[in-house]
Amino acid sequence: MPLDFRCNCPFTSALDMLGDKWILVIVKQMLIEGKETFKDFTESEEAIATNILSSKLKLLEEIGIVVKTMRPNNKKTKLYLLTEKGLALTPILVELARWSDGNLRDIHPTIVNGEGMEMLRKDKQAFAMSLENRYREKLASLELNA
Repeated sequence: MPLDFRCNCPFTSALDMLGDKWILVIVKQMLIEGKETFKDFTESEEAIATNILSSKLKLLEEIGIVVKTMRPNNKKTKLYLLTEKGLALTPILVELARWSDGNLRDIHPTIVNGEGMEMLRKDKQAFAMSLENRYREKLASLELNA
């Protein structure tokens, strides 16, 4: 699929790839919720349609945010894993969550408000680092089981 950029602006170019309704949701599901198979994504509460999920995963793979591989102990199951480029989106996801927490609660009071949000409010960098470290540990355990 040819990548289509509107202009040479870095902000606009990033939004051309990531500004879709589903892209960052999928990355969030992988990073925070541990989703890694097509089935995992289809069973999420966001309820993404399978045709949209397929096209978004292909785009994420094409731009190097996700890599598709096989589960080490089950060669029938395809895994979708974040690359370093994908993990580099962690601070953006953390900032979006922080912004949402501070600016959307008045109109959406049921936004999650647990231990993770408390950690995010206290130290967003430590929160982001903990997400990245946990994901890297998961990647390392997959490699060990290969």
